[in-house]
Amino acid sequence: MNLYTAPDPNDIERVSVEPVNARRYRQPLYAPRNKIFPKRAEGRFRRFKWIVMLITLGIYYLAPWIRWDRGPYAPDQAILIDLSSRRFFFFFIEIWPQEFYYVAGLLVMAGFGLFLVTSAVGRAWCGYACPQTVWVDLFLVVERAIEGDRNARMKLDASPFSFDKLRKRVIKHSIWLLIGIATGGAWIFYFADAPSLAVSLVTGRAPAAAYATVAILTATTYVLGGLMREQVCTYMCPWPRIQGAMLDENSLVVTYNDWRGEQRSRHAKKAQATGLPVGDCVDCNACVAVCPMGIDIRDGQQMECITCALCIDACDGVMDKLGKPRGLIAYATLSEYSANMALATDEGRTAIQPSRVRNEDGSFVSTVRHFDWRIIFRPRIVFYAAVWASIGVAMIVHLAFRERLELNVVHDRNPQYVLESNGSIRNGYTLRVLNMVPTPRDVTITLVGLEGATIRIPEFGKQDDRSFTVHAEPDQATTLKVFITRKPDGAAVNEFLFVVEDTDRSDRATYRAAFNTPGDMK
Repeated sequence: MNLYTAPDPNDIERVSVEPVNARRYRQPLYAPRNKIFPKRAEGRFRRFKWIVMLITLGIYYLAPWIRWDRGPYAPDQAILIDLSSRRFFFFFIEIWPQEFYYVAGLLVMAGFGLFLVTSAVGRAWCGYACPQTVWVDLFLVVERAIEGDRNARMKLDASPFSFDKLRKRVIKHSIWLLIGIATGGAWIFYFADAPSLAVSLVTGRAPAAAYATVAILTATTYVLGGLMREQVCTYMCPWPRIQGAMLDENSLVVTYNDWRGEQRSRHAKKAQATGLPVGDCVDCNACVAVCPMGIDIRDGQQMECITCALCIDACDGVMDKLGKPRGLIAYATLSEYSANMALATDEGRTAIQPSRVRNEDGSFVSTVRHFDWRIIFRPRIVFYAAVWASIGVAMIVHLAFRERLELNVVHDRNPQYVLESNGSIRNGYTLRVLNMVPTPRDVTITLVGLEGATIRIPEFGKQDDRSFTVHAEPDQATTLKVFITRKPDGAAVNEFLFVVEDTDRSDRATYRAAFNTPGDMK
């Protein structure tokens, strides 16, 4: 007899829940680009961006062509990464592969410098000096020169295909490609003599790697700076997602001061006549029109904002026309903004009341907080600045006092020693004397310690002595085979020094070595 009874489905508890990540709700990871047509801005921040753009692009494109006389034995290019000789030249500084710690120090300085700048003035690097920002600005200059400002470009984009539209687009994209070629070409000039490589590129005799590098950098510059633009900052760059950890309540960021801007009104006089509170913002959208990222700063802090401050210029221009004080959009700290917002809203108990922050004559009340530059010099900023400066000073001091002569010694392993017919013991060594200056010089190799021992260098004949003078070629390693001979004195292992010294005693290098005898422990 079967006693099993099926459960009633109505007895199962039902849970009221909607799937958050269901396929029907899921958004694409990459949104198609909506074209942005930023309007040309005028003002102090735009002028500052022009200056930064000219300086950075000038350095990038012209630096490989600067000459620096290092004498007849070294290249005369001021900035050169010489991969064939594995050296880096920067004016009077020459870095060898074993001195890569200088490059590591520069990278650490760059990291702390980025932390310092971001903690103090927000994403100033992104807004003014980032290569993506600089090249996008350059591409926009070309675009505006050919197609006009915002309204003209929008009209052209929406117009049907025509010869005039084709002509402008072809000219624009051709110039963009030329900029990309110049960018790639300038990059490879840092790795070879710029004039010689330029001739080789034009005549088709340059290495294939040079043409491949130019092609890749041309494509990336054209695509990233001309086609993707703000999407690089939004989707590809990790810094917008990291910068939040670098900011605090005293960091300067571009801020819409809604405590003085709200309520917005395009008809302020009519609103005031009816007794409605009216702020300074006239909802003209000038700040949105100039934004290269296509955001509205009045929505608050956003990941996409690169703090280029063009919205400040646009808003200040509108305020000037209205006869109102500048600063509706301004660089401000969160602490300053919060204090003024609390004042305008009576600690959050009411909506924004313009009368709480303004006197009857329109001036701000004395309790409104304004930016104080002293707030920048706080412990966090001082710490970053101290670390950054300490690394820089340490590198400069080390550069100033570093030796430009190195010595490496390898003891012969087979055999470790040789017994000569007269009872003497001989050890063989390979010495590598590295002359790290671009001029030839004579250096003295001296044996210090190991009393009674003598040096023999077969290249110089069969002469035995305690010291020899060797000619060192410029920027090269001189390799020598050296034999040390001494009478047996019962010592098992004897340590001594090879000392290499410039004849004018400007540089000196030592190496501690061992002299093996038959009684050594191997």
